[in-house]
Amino acid sequence: MRFLMKSLALPLLAAVSLFAEDTFEGVQRIVAIGDIHGDYGRFVELLRSAQMVDRNNAWAGGATHLVLTGDFLDRGPSPRQVMDLLIDLGPQAEKAGGRVHALLGNHEAMNIYGDLRYVSREDLESYRTPNSGALREQALKSVLEDLRAKGSAPKDEAKFRKKFEDERPLGLVEQRLAFAPDGKYGKWLRAQNAMIKINDLVFVHGGISSKYAARTREEINQRIRAELDDSTKLRNGMAEDPDGPLWYRDLALSPESDMSLSGDIDRVLHTQQARHIVIGHTVIPAIMPRFGGRVITIDVGLSALYGGPPAFLLVEGAKFYAVYRGQRVDLPAGSGSVPQYLRAAAAADPDNQKLRNLVRAGGRPAAQLLP
Repeated sequence: MRFLMKSLALPLLAAVSLFAEDTFEGVQRIVAIGDIHGDYGRFVELLRSAQMVDRNNAWAGGATHLVLTGDFLDRGPSPRQVMDLLIDLGPQAEKAGGRVHALLGNHEAMNIYGDLRYVSREDLESYRTPNSGALREQALKSVLEDLRAKGSAPKDEAKFRKKFEDERPLGLVEQRLAFAPDGKYGKWLRAQNAMIKINDLVFVHGGISSKYAARTREEINQRIRAELDDSTKLRNGMAEDPDGPLWYRDLALSPESDMSLSGDIDRVLHTQQARHIVIGHTVIPAIMPRFGGRVITIDVGLSALYGGPPAFLLVEGAKFYAVYRGQRVDLPAGSGSVPQYLRAAAAADPDNQKLRNLVRAGGRPAAQLLP
């Protein structure tokens, strides 16, 4: 079901663009986690496995940089808990010399501009209060008054009311208020980046296509932030572009023999002055180095919804690891054998049938195409 923010007839305050630092050097330890999709329990499990939080979920990562490559919202039952934890951890990490980077994915953008097709009923229910019925009634009255003023009042008001209420479950109004520019989550999300660079790694949700290969991080972040601040700029913009940084899939899906795409990757890395692009968005049942390690995919479908492994990317100094169920596996991010790596990953996660299938396929994934 698609809900649009404007249909609630709620006031929309002008957003204030907030600058967010997007380049970090000299970082000794990075933990990067793919798409959480509202699975708070799995998120906490990974954070504890990576020694990022203690038993009370307080920051324990010291100077580590924690990166989420977007899509921590939607589909699952507890996106709100995930955001609350990220919001709490941010200042704790900075105080300890670390950082929390919650990058914008397509699902974060969708929640901001009002496309709520993938918001779960459990998520909406978490916003429900004893005042939810009154708020929805207020929104309905506002819509009806606007229609009457335009001379297009519904002929059957009872039928209109039922449709309005069916399409707006209790909690929806509060959710939209929370994602408004001055709302708790809307304000926080609008301050996040779509793309960052740490040492010689660039992190982005979907990837960078040839269309945007010459754009700097600052240009990409400013453009997406401007579009999310002002929905009139979304049409034909970057935030909704299938080839844009939030939606692009070819870095995860196209054959590595594609020389044109390989050239695009080189151009992106040259623009960003980086050696690796780390992406989420496209579910592949392993942390995968592609194109000689110039691209690293980390969306393993780790939420309960997809049944993927509790896996994340760990970078310590110049060493790259994929961590499966707490076990480190050397990741060939520059040189090394990908089949050998996949066999070691499968040994670390022996019950993962999808990973065993990937080993048999020689690392050529039949990815799950999910928006």
